[in-house]
Amino acid sequence: MTIMNVSIPESMKAWVEQQAGSGRCADASDYVRHLIQCDQERLAKIAHVQALVTEGIESGVGRRSMAALKKAAIIK
Repeated sequence: MTIMNVSIPESMKAWVEQQAGSGRCADASDYVRHLIQCDQERLAKIAHVQALVTEGIESGVGRRSMAALKKAAIIK
């Protein structure tokens, strides 16, 4: 692992230390790694949804009726 120094306001430092001290994470570094991982996962989900939207737009106008779409959307 490598070391990175980051400047944050005192209020954020206190928050990180509080979260680390709560037992949710081993220490401040673990908490920050967790936040970064969550952000990476969130961005990956957004990229996936955007790809699906782009695919839908590029597929053109659909031919099914609203009733057919609603029927197909029902999970069995």
